[in-house]
Amino acid sequence: MTQQSFQRRDVLRAAAAAGAVALCGGARAQGWPTKPVTMVVPFPAGGGTDAFARPLSAQFARAAGQTLVIDNRGGAGGTVGASIAAKAPADGYSLFMGAVHHAIAPSIYPKLDYDLEKDFVPLMLLANVPQVVVVNPKRVQAATIQELIATAKRNPGKLNYGSAGSGTSHHLAGELFKLQTGTFITHIPYRGAGPALSDLISGNVDLMFDGLGSSAQHIKGGRIKALMVAGAKRNPAFPDVPCAAEVGLPDYTVTTWYGLWAPKGTPADAQTHIIDTMKKALGTDELKAIWAQNGSEIPNVTTGAYGSFINAEIKRWATVVKASGAKLE
Repeated sequence: MTQQSFQRRDVLRAAAAAGAVALCGGARAQGWPTKPVTMVVPFPAGGGTDAFARPLSAQFARAAGQTLVIDNRGGAGGTVGASIAAKAPADGYSLFMGAVHHAIAPSIYPKLDYDLEKDFVPLMLLANVPQVVVVNPKRVQAATIQELIATAKRNPGKLNYGSAGSGTSHHLAGELFKLQTGTFITHIPYRGAGPALSDLISGNVDLMFDGLGSSAQHIKGGRIKALMVAGAKRNPAFPDVPCAAEVGLPDYTVTTWYGLWAPKGTPADAQTHIIDTMKKALGTDELKAIWAQNGSEIPNVTTGAYGSFINAEIKRWATVVKASGAKLE
């Protein structure tokens, strides 16, 4: 056989191999998902993350033809669940729905056994939800945020606020509020926003700095009262609640966002199908209505842009942690 024949044979073999790989890859992609997908939600049921995860699960199942199993793993401000998710199989059937809390954790926890930017693949941002200052109206006789601030100043440490745990956005939102208003309010950490919100409603704590995702239905039901939305504009779902910029706190901006990751090493074709399926779910009228009721936006931020967003959030909250002196409790 001539040298030219050998070269031609090698080219044909390479082409055949490439075609086989492409075919197999296409078959894998087309076959996903062939079994239920598990999504770790790192907080107890009933919190803000759950308010989005549960309806998202239902629409994902309709779009994918397979169940999206919600695995609630609360504890340590969401870091327990993140650690579990980071060690899950990178096979396209393990997902992690984290939140802004996970961008805060690197600055407030002395040691984590996972790295948000190295151990996960950023897939997409799922929701942007402004935080709101809510009180139990039976415990706190304040009709406005100004009255709440005045009460806190007259009684340093007497008022308390519940959070989803030390190092969560609820905690840091409270510390930032205290820093900017010159008040002292006692922090009471819980194992998730759900338990904290239950205690707020039942009257065991005075107030919360909560995401509208979990507070919205209770505000509308009159069980808790919203005094202020964090940020520069009012929220369309609660047009009568003033924003921080209106009440003299222009720099008080806190957003609870929720995002989706997969363990590092998850196949690229699976990542693409996960994102496409989630986009279909988020595009349904059912989820658009639920997101709107919760005062949330549906962002269009995926993969690289999402990774850059996470990196910026980690740096931003590191600055807040340092300025407020927030610590684990």
